[in-house]
Amino acid sequence: MSTEPTPKKRRRDPEASRAAILGAARAAFAERGYARATIREIAQRAGVTHGLVMRHFASKEQLFIAAMPGARDLDELMPGTPETLPERIAQAFVDRMENADGNDPFIALIRSAASDEHAATDLYLAMRQRSIDSYRALITGPDAEERVDLLGAHLIGVTFSRYVVRKGPLAEMPADRLVRHLTRTLRDILLGT
Repeated sequence: MSTEPTPKKRRRDPEASRAAILGAARAAFAERGYARATIREIAQRAGVTHGLVMRHFASKEQLFIAAMPGARDLDELMPGTPETLPERIAQAFVDRMENADGNDPFIALIRSAASDEHAATDLYLAMRQRSIDSYRALITGPDAEERVDLLGAHLIGVTFSRYVVRKGPLAEMPADRLVRHLTRTLRDILLGT
């Protein structure tokens, strides 16, 4: 009778691997920015192989988009009426950014725009398309894409001022006041009221 331990079978849990990869990606992108974070680094942090990361996400760009909290947030924001969409967006955006402690991939994207304009443009366009596809059900009309672009530009500006630069009245404003201001401006952008 052998006393050697039998090797444990590796359990394959695609959802656990995917979650570990996304967590590692969020941390790497927030700490190092899009341009400097690597797939190998993310795989190592997640405890998986480079190949497994690529099998799940196909490219660094797709991984970044999946790691962005906004991708999940959009799906959660869609249930409801168009009239309440501005408030839902404002509240979700402020909640997410206030709890990110500067470690949100959206902030990393804005920071990386200065160092890698091409990558930032590609990521922005991919995120823009995701937003347009998600909002299409609630934002209609011939100028719907323009309004979604204005929404994105507005949130990028707020993110830069409040969460990257962190100076001035916008940065010092209480979160609940920011939600009220965003709701008002987003209502005008999205609903024209």
